[in-house]
Amino acid sequence: MVRLGIRLLVRVLTKPDVQAQMEHYSKFSPSPLSMKQFMDFGLEDGNCPQSFAFLKHELPVRICNIMKEINLLPEKLLQMPSAKTVKGWYQQTLGDLLEYEDTDDECMQTNGRFTDQLITIRNRHSNVVETMAQAVLEMRESYAYDQHEENNIQYFLNRFYISRISIRMLINQHTLLFGSAPKTHHRHIGSIDPNTDVVSVVADAYDSAKFLCDQYYLASPDVEITHINAKDENSGINMVYVPSHLYHILFELFKNSMRAVMEHKGPSASDYPKIKVLITKGHHDLTIRMSDEGGGIPRSQIDQLFNYMYTTAPTPPKPGVSTIPPLAGYGYGLPISRLYAKYFHGDLAVTSMEGYGTDTLVYLKVLSSEANELLPIYNHAVNKHYRSNLTASDWSSPLAGIRSFSLCANKIF
Repeated sequence: MVRLGIRLLVRVLTKPDVQAQMEHYSKFSPSPLSMKQFMDFGLEDGNCPQSFAFLKHELPVRICNIMKEINLLPEKLLQMPSAKTVKGWYQQTLGDLLEYEDTDDECMQTNGRFTDQLITIRNRHSNVVETMAQAVLEMRESYAYDQHEENNIQYFLNRFYISRISIRMLINQHTLLFGSAPKTHHRHIGSIDPNTDVVSVVADAYDSAKFLCDQYYLASPDVEITHINAKDENSGINMVYVPSHLYHILFELFKNSMRAVMEHKGPSASDYPKIKVLITKGHHDLTIRMSDEGGGIPRSQIDQLFNYMYTTAPTPPKPGVSTIPPLAGYGYGLPISRLYAKYFHGDLAVTSMEGYGTDTLVYLKVLSSEANELLPIYNHAVNKHYRSNLTASDWSSPLAGIRSFSLCANKIF
């Protein structure tokens, strides 16, 4: 018992100063990787010790860069219970990773423990999106907030969630390549499919969304998928990509389109217009256009679609309360989907015709060498962004009232 107490005391005394280490690692910029680099490493170039050597430095860098930004958030958000939970997860994860800072890269036992630690970290952060969303809800229910604070939270969440996507990508690649779990997709290089069948992923996402739609509305619109390969008319649509990322994007888009169609046409409709998906592959871009006849939305509301917490659906239960995924909820579907597209330098855009329907376009990089990670970097410009106040608009507002011309009649122009 005494020996155990001594060992615990020694561990506490020798554990790295997490705050000091956060300052140290946040001075480094993250190292973005391309899809091709991920592929080459997994196929032939890399091994477990090399991956360990890279990750034990790169993961703390990415974590510390975003942790510095967490500390710049409004205090009224940081004191929310859910925000404290998320911050605690990141602090704990940084402490776990720092224990490997000075270890031997070639020691296979250490490599094995590190791989197991990464799995623990991934599981710990599995509810980060929902928990941070809950923190923002808690703040809005407890405090008034101004436009500057709202803009800062929007700016932060975009960077925070894309940082999370990148960290999970690194962890998944390492654990899938070098972990002990059996390989479920033998063609995959980690989480990357070098020959992703895009049409098949679209169909899978549709089937999953249709299942939810049938549960909620007891009916669902059909889908019509068309594809054009401009590089080779006789070939299908395949590319190097992460199927789970593409599935996530398309599943969210199908849910939105299905909900719009069902509510626009109403329960008394005998038939529902199809959701039409067009996939095109060029020399540089792969584009997916999803078109629905769900009534569309006003042009003035397009930007709101990418605002976190903007949703027209009822608020979902807290994380862990319900096991049934909602058809719509926190309003994070489109913003997060756009981040998944942007992560490898793609994009997601929405155009709509009010009274008719909506088109959503997903752009992805065809060339794996051009599909580079998009990563947030903490620097002085970021610090200045959080601390600067809003400046007055130098354009007239469409919401401002129009003065009577007679008020200006006596003025000389």
